[in-house]
Amino acid sequence: MQAKAFDIHLFKRILKYTKPYKFRYYGVIFFAVSLSIFAALRPFLLEVTVDKYIKTASKEGLLIYAIIMGIALMLETFSQFYFVYWANWLGQDIVKDIRNKLFQHLLTFRMKYFDNAPVGQLVTRSVSDIEQIARIFSQGLFMIFSDLMKMVVCLIIMFWMNWQLSMIVVVAMPILVYITRIFQRKMQVAFEDVRSQVANLNTFIQERVTGMKIVQLFNREAIEYEKFKQINEKHNRAWIKTILYNSIFFPIADIISSITLGLIILYGGIQIINHNPFTTLGQMTAYTMFIGMLFNPLRQIADKFNEMQMGMISANRVFDILDSKVDVQEEGTKIATHLKGSIRFENVRFSYVENEEVLKGIYLKVNPGETIAIVGATGAGKSTIINLLNRFYEINSGSIFIDDHNINEFKLDSLRKQIAIVLQDVFLFADTIHNNITLNNPAITKENVLKAAKEIGIHKFIKSLPGGYDYDVKERGVMLSSGQRQLIAFLRAYVSNPSILILDEATSSIDTHSEELIQRATETITKGRTSIVIAHRLATIIKADKIIVMDKGQIVEEGTHLELVTKENGYYKNLYDSQFSTES
Repeated sequence: MQAKAFDIHLFKRILKYTKPYKFRYYGVIFFAVSLSIFAALRPFLLEVTVDKYIKTASKEGLLIYAIIMGIALMLETFSQFYFVYWANWLGQDIVKDIRNKLFQHLLTFRMKYFDNAPVGQLVTRSVSDIEQIARIFSQGLFMIFSDLMKMVVCLIIMFWMNWQLSMIVVVAMPILVYITRIFQRKMQVAFEDVRSQVANLNTFIQERVTGMKIVQLFNREAIEYEKFKQINEKHNRAWIKTILYNSIFFPIADIISSITLGLIILYGGIQIINHNPFTTLGQMTAYTMFIGMLFNPLRQIADKFNEMQMGMISANRVFDILDSKVDVQEEGTKIATHLKGSIRFENVRFSYVENEEVLKGIYLKVNPGETIAIVGATGAGKSTIINLLNRFYEINSGSIFIDDHNINEFKLDSLRKQIAIVLQDVFLFADTIHNNITLNNPAITKENVLKAAKEIGIHKFIKSLPGGYDYDVKERGVMLSSGQRQLIAFLRAYVSNPSILILDEATSSIDTHSEELIQRATETITKGRTSIVIAHRLATIIKADKIIVMDKGQIVEEGTHLELVTKENGYYKNLYDSQFSTES
């Protein structure tokens, strides 16, 4: 969505975020007005000093006006300090509030949103785009207001002093305003392109850094480098366009300012030589200052308007996410506490992509305290059942019940507190093992963690690491092996004391010792609670109370291992003979 040249509705929406900071907001406006008055006062005082006291050689009057000019300068400096400081402070507090709101909103989205939204783009929106909004207040809105106020006050004083000299300035100003307007429109388009290219660049780098192992493993360095060069070139061209427009505008603005000053000196000089009583040397001196105070802000307003424009474009992108309600997960009203653990799927249909069903009318029942194993080929829909039970995605049709209540009736946070998951791809944060286990939940004490680790048999493994539970695993847990990361994930699930446990028991790529620990951990944490296991090992499958066999989004068989393995030409029997029999 492209921003308008100036979207008044978007601007009003941004201003709503100033409400908690009304005192500071009006304080900035007050100091902007003060700054314009004290700044415009200096040339006027200079005119009086030259005409009344320097020409007449009045030492006493010169001293008094020098002191008055000094006081005016001090007040101007005081106003400038508070104006700049409070404007920047206000901007930073506003972006803090918007960033908090944005992140809180992102936390409510369904997984489908994150499947489609590039990570780098979301990072750009949450960091650099929001930071750009702060510049609306620190470099845009208030600076423009201050400059306009300064220009208005200067023009009033100038017309009061000498309307003839002032008319020369007034004639030149519309030309600069017109050029500024053209420049602003061109820059708006250029900045839109810049923000778009920044997002593309962030997305590309984020993905390649995250997937660097794959890039190097498949010798993709040269190919990815060429792709990066192309994206970087587009980013470079977008910025060069803004540089070109700046390079054209500012010299033209300086030329118009210099010509106007020259005309003032020429006309004023002729008037003084001809002894015109309405033009004085003090006025000429003051007008040389007024020209700079008028034309410099007018020239800089274009640059400040560009800052404001970039902030508006960034705000538009951020508000696009904040306004997205389609992807927000709907909350129920019932609090899920101490669930018995009965689960029921009734004719559940689901598709990640429209018209491509992944689950095709699933009927499934799990009794409280029962452990079921789900087996089947890749793409059969095993992991999808896990995703739907946690409401990561919303089903197309059918119903899912826990303890005979539709899961849509539960508040999401309370539902997910009762369900713990150990995924095949374990994610660990760049933090200590203890914090990765508790996820900074103050209700889980160090004693809880130690007790749970001993119960599932991984306390010795953790203590063997440098620093033990305070060992920093770095980003994504790169300091641990895949088996060790999975053990941490088992402990994380166990200490949360869930009513329902879900395990994606991926042990195919880990060493024998880790596998033994995981098998022991599995037996411990599934005991006495409803458990759903996507099974990859025969040992887990045999111990399950019931086996669910899936194929192409449907449940094709269910029963115990002995029931299914003796079924002639059964799907499970064929799977067992081809995949699991070597383990037995």
